[in-house]
Amino acid sequence: MTLLIDMNLSPRWVAFFQQEGFGARHWSDIGDGDAPDEQIFSWAASQHAVVFTHDLDFGAILAATGAPAPSVIQVRAQDVLPEAIGSSVVRALHQFEDALQKGAIVTVQPEQSRVRMLPLRTDR
Repeated sequence: MTLLIDMNLSPRWVAFFQQEGFGARHWSDIGDGDAPDEQIFSWAASQHAVVFTHDLDFGAILAATGAPAPSVIQVRAQDVLPEAIGSSVVRALHQFEDALQKGAIVTVQPEQSRVRMLPLRTDR
């Protein structure tokens, strides 16, 4: 699994994920730092990468478009550095690995994580 780290998260996540055995790239190494979320979303889908973000916009894009990919991991915490929430993120990656490979949005909080399978349906 390859993780695409959004601009709103520290590039320090790259080394953290690599130490945990995951492929990871920060968007700043790939594209324009001011790129719209749709461009990041499109790149991740074409590369079969999981978007790792602190931004709720990716979930909104998934809901609005009904897209089956890319998978997204949203961090919902005050401190979003690897030292603070990294263990919770790695736990969620292992727990929801199958779902993320199929297409899912995973929300990670310090004490819990939850998953929703894609495509998201707004008519429920």
